[in-house]
Amino acid sequence: MRVSYSWLRQLVKSRDSVEEIAESLSMAGFEVEGLIDLSKNAQGVVVGYIEETNKHPNADKLTVCKVNVGKEKSLQIVCGARNVKVNTHVAVALIGTFLPRKNLKIKKSQLRGIESEGMICSLEEIGLSSEEDGIVILDTQIEDLPP
Repeated sequence: MRVSYSWLRQLVKSRDSVEEIAESLSMAGFEVEGLIDLSKNAQGVVVGYIEETNKHPNADKLTVCKVNVGKEKSLQIVCGARNVKVNTHVAVALIGTFLPRKNLKIKKSQLRGIESEGMICSLEEIGLSSEEDGIVILDTQIEDLPP
């Protein structure tokens, strides 16, 4: 069974590192097969808030999004996902981010004549398995989720 470190920390009040907790579990008789650091797959990925969406003028299946990622100016990101919508929190790979799962480095680009300043990501693109089609929409019930 796989258990996330954050979930384990809710159950076990400890300031120990992941490795120390794994060692303690092993010493208590629980088999720890291995540790996987999924954060390496998402370095450079931040929470973004889609403020505005517009149909791409030169492509039926693309959307031009205005995304707040906590910088002075919102980013313009062209997205091909069908589930992209305004007033949602999403995972955004910033320019310069390397997504190892897709062997892709994010750079400023032009998609059918429109500039794109990042990438709105699916769970699969940031290294997590998912059966969902499209980008990951983060829990919008979280009021204090800042870009």
